[in-house]
Amino acid sequence: MREGTLRAFVLIVGLVVLCVPTVGLARVVVGAVAPASGFSQPYAGNSRYQQYAPIEAGDPGWINRPIGAREADRIARKLGLSKLHAFTAKQYALFISGNGKGGNKRYAELVDESVRIFTNTTGRPLYSVVDGKKSASVLSSYGLFVDKSGRLMSLANQSAPTRKVNVVLKPTGYLTKWCQLNGCQDSVQMLYDSAYTSEVVAGGLSQAKSGVDQLVLNEKPSGSSTVGMSMVPSIWIVNFAAVYTLNPKLAAYMPARWTPIPDDVVQAVKDSHQRGWVPYSDYISSFPG
Repeated sequence: MREGTLRAFVLIVGLVVLCVPTVGLARVVVGAVAPASGFSQPYAGNSRYQQYAPIEAGDPGWINRPIGAREADRIARKLGLSKLHAFTAKQYALFISGNGKGGNKRYAELVDESVRIFTNTTGRPLYSVVDGKKSASVLSSYGLFVDKSGRLMSLANQSAPTRKVNVVLKPTGYLTKWCQLNGCQDSVQMLYDSAYTSEVVAGGLSQAKSGVDQLVLNEKPSGSSTVGMSMVPSIWIVNFAAVYTLNPKLAAYMPARWTPIPDDVVQAVKDSHQRGWVPYSDYISSFPG
């Protein structure tokens, strides 16, 4: 990877939200007017790539549905990604297990958990303890997830694995160093040469604006609604690009559509005494199905 590219990036939220210096990398117009997507800047990101991000799930049947392998490959090509330069199955198996040269079990587990959260779509539930019992949840289209202890939150919450993973995935961190030792430098280079580079700028700006709850307002002529940070165009693209680089097959399980968070859940998260999470047991009935 180019040494200058590595110095330029500063990761602040792992796969969920990343922040880099804007000078010389990309131009993001920050304003109050919402584009066609309904998301204002910086959440909407580069207009060139917004068309590849999820749209709202008008039909309930689309809620939490994965994009699928064919669509994942199509989007990847449009974003400047290729299976040819993604991790091989062997490299991913070594990386995610903490093996290979310079492997680290703790970091590998954090990446594995984060990828599972990003791909929490139909058929891939997360399991947690809710009211003392094991409970399954699938909430990716809302931009929410339930952690192992039963807390419902945005994927960008301070305590989420998908935020803690920053130390592993930053350009000078474990991912880059592991790739240098295990022959996958081209994979990391592909990632930074892709749409990821411009979208990561918008992601950092979005993270800085969104407070403890990490929820985002969508404003369309038909009305406003709220969704978790991971489903805004810029950040969904950042997350997709990272997951596709690691494992194209798993990227196919990223959510295909976003859907509004129920109003009572939005209010509860915002009123959560600066925690940004609420007990899932109190709000299970708020979600269809």
